[in-house]
This record gives sequence, structure tokens and C-alpha cells, in this order.
Amino acid sequence: MANEVVDLGRRRFLTTTTSVVGGVGVVAAVVPFIKSWEPSARAKAAGAPVTQSLKKIESGQQLIVAWRSLPVFIVNRTPSQLDALPKQDSRLVDPGSNGASADQQPKYAQNQTRSIKPEWLVMVGICTHLGCVPNYVGEMKPEPFDPNWQGGYYCPCHHSRYDMAGRVYQGVPAPKNMVIPPYHFVDDTTVQIGVDPQGAA
Repeated sequence: MANEVVDLGRRRFLTTTTSVVGGVGVVAAVVPFIKSWEPSARAKAAGAPVTQSLKKIESGQQLIVAWRSLPVFIVNRTPSQLDALPKQDSRLVDPGSNGASADQQPKYAQNQTRSIKPEWLVMVGICTHLGCVPNYVGEMKPEPFDPNWQGGYYCPCHHSRYDMAGRVYQGVPAPKNMVIPPYHFVDDTTVQIGVDPQGAA
């Protein structure tokens, strides 16, 4: 037994083969593990910007699109709805959106219409009270919930009300104006939600 000849070439072959097979096994186990750290395609899509054509939204109409699993209201406001906005200031909690609601919109939408272009309202359609989705009540006529209604949003869950800029009325449960998301206009008839205008802080 002591005089057995050791086949070094065979030993090297077996050692190398075992190492290679073991290495392949480790890589096969590690790659799916590392891939599991990456966000899924669904998660990437959920956070991706949403581009929407405005061509078919007539004056006074609202369209709802999904962005980050949130409803986003896009409204083509009428001249009458815009004219009524300053007349509502005395009835609102934060008409200038510079008090408690200052963080509810980007700086470029911190104005009377809370928008880049006055006629277009782009707003996350979630009530700031408990997260219900308010109804769009665009007609400017007396309503059971407000005899002086000038168009806007009514939350059926707990009766919060917002004007046509998403600014909250006094005396309702909602504490703040509705949120304006980051957005910009790609061209005159296309809006992209989720991306600020170029150069915006």
C-alpha cells in the first residue's frame, strides 16, 4: 500500500472539476438571491411617470388616470370655474396654499389655480381626511351639501368639500388642500405626471 503510485494528473482533474461544479452551484444560488433585491417590473411600473393626451378632455370634463396606484384627476376647467376661484377665498382654510397646505403642491403650482396652466387641474384625487376618493361635482349650482356651490369636489365618506383647485373649505373634517403631484406639459396637448418641469426646483 505504501508503494502505491499517486496519479497527480487525475487528482488535479478531480479537484478542478469539483471546484468548477461547486462554483457553478454557488453562482446559480447567488444570482436569484441578488435579483430578489431588485424592484420587480410591477414595482418599477408603479413608480414610472404617466403620459396622458389631453386632446379628448372637453371643457368642464374630468379624466382619472392611475399614477403610483393613486387616482390622479385631470380637469379641463371652464372659464366660469376659474372666475369663481378667487370668490371662494373667504370660505377656504388655506386659500393661498401657503399655510398648513404649503407642502401639498410643488412651488410651480403654489398659486391661485394651483396649476401650471390655469385651465388644467392635475391633482391626486385623495381626500386629506381619511383617504377617500372625492366625487367631481363640476356644475356651479346649489347642492344639498352647499347652497352656494361653485363647482369642485365632495367627499361622500365624511362630507369634506374642496373647490375647483382642490382647496379645502372651512368647517369640514379634511385639514389640508388636496395634493398636486409633480407634472409638466410635454407639449400643448400632452401632460406627464411624475416629472417636474425642466429647471423646476
